[in-house]
Amino acid sequence: MENKKPMKKALFAGPISPEKIATSIAHHQVKTNIGAHDIFLGQVRADEIDGQIVKGIEYSAYDEMAEQKIHEIREAAFEKFDLTCMHIYHSTGFVAAGEICLFVFTSSKHRQMAMDACRYLVEEIKAQVPVFGKEIFENDTHQWKVNQ
Repeated sequence: MENKKPMKKALFAGPISPEKIATSIAHHQVKTNIGAHDIFLGQVRADEIDGQIVKGIEYSAYDEMAEQKIHEIREAAFEKFDLTCMHIYHSTGFVAAGEICLFVFTSSKHRQMAMDACRYLVEEIKAQVPVFGKEIFENDTHQWKVNQ
């Protein structure tokens, strides 16, 4: 019998607040079978491109398709790694330079598994999830962001 996990909402309107991150971490103190966590925080940079400074990124997505793809990546990670818990949040809408736009949080009995899973998730999300970033410059012009 297959034990499929329900699809969790991963797209998050606006920046991911430090409070949301701290609360997520704090909720795991009662889970005493966890020995390690790993966290990736993606932050919007104020890059200078052709003399223009990025003031933020406007993220857009095909929500249903993006949520489905993140769910598939989650399922693959749970099969590939011995994880106790996993959280993925990706911003949509405007996120200013300095704010958090991606939060990936993995938990496992041991550090190596949590660390390997976190890296895997970030790379898969960046490669496969249809979320698009429009870099907004200080003069309100823009360009589409290329993932690196």
